[in-house]
Amino acid sequence: MIEFRNISKIFKNENRTIEALKNINLTIKKGDIFGVIGFSGAGKSTLIRMVNLLEKPTSGQILVDGQDFSKLSEKELRQAKKKIGMIFQQFNLLGSKTVFDNVAMPLKLSKTPKSVIAKRVHELLNFVGLSDKANSYPNQLSGGQKQRVGIARALATNPSILLCDEPTSALDPQTTTSILQLLKRVNQKYNVTILIITHEMEVIKQICDRVAVMQDGEIIEEGTILDIFSNPKTETARNFVHSVLRDEIPPSIFNMIQSSNTFSKIYNIEFVGESSGKPILSQVAKSFAVDVNILFGSINELQGVPFGNLIVELQGEKEEISRAYDFIVQQKVIVNEVIRNGS
Repeated sequence: MIEFRNISKIFKNENRTIEALKNINLTIKKGDIFGVIGFSGAGKSTLIRMVNLLEKPTSGQILVDGQDFSKLSEKELRQAKKKIGMIFQQFNLLGSKTVFDNVAMPLKLSKTPKSVIAKRVHELLNFVGLSDKANSYPNQLSGGQKQRVGIARALATNPSILLCDEPTSALDPQTTTSILQLLKRVNQKYNVTILIITHEMEVIKQICDRVAVMQDGEIIEEGTILDIFSNPKTETARNFVHSVLRDEIPPSIFNMIQSSNTFSKIYNIEFVGESSGKPILSQVAKSFAVDVNILFGSINELQGVPFGNLIVELQGEKEEISRAYDFIVQQKVIVNEVIRNGS
């Protein structure tokens, strides 16, 4: 478990003072994959570097598995940090060392016996799918392979926590998916708590259990993936969600609807869980004197739960549309009217 208690961080130089983190309170449960998302300058990197005290807080406490790191001696802190692995955006591999030696580095630094090192490194290279690359050098590897080496190295000392600093932002989409699947396997096989920071909502969607949204050094929203995707409460969260779940109608479609003489209303209907399988629009068309025009639709799966949205136009008499709207609302879905320009 990782606990941030009233954490603040202030950077000072000759010209100005920067408040990078402002009274952060956050709990990451053991075994979770927790994402922190925000735009550049939001404070994400500072936050993750607090966990292993690469950055020390100006005020507040960091507790890792119940230990207050700020109260440990240097020797105790070095020992505690062995239970925290970290992977980086730019891989941070030693170009002059083989893949084997890069993975073995943390074990060599802790003076682990050579026989134990060999066994552990080969086990990890097999786990990350690089058993045939032990004697290769980083410049002979693809970006995805380099990150797999980075993951293996981070796991060398059997950590209980894995910190991931923008681990896929240097990778193409297909490779990103394979690395995220590997991190899921790490979480499931080794019961490692994963804290991942990113500016890509697709990463959050694919891997995380919970997410916190950061802006200007503060956490402005937090919840399960399903909570944030289905009902984002802040403009920043909505922008991130919309970057993955696109639900905008092209202007040409709006113009076509606008030019019609038929009275209509446009609604965004969000389906979660069981409601995703209900034939709601079919029932609307049969039960009410309205025409149903589907303008947009998508469905995803979040944490094993179906989640989708439809943008529909209901055409007909105003009273009949109102009755159809009331029926849809009763079906335990989220319904919001889409306001057209000039309407």
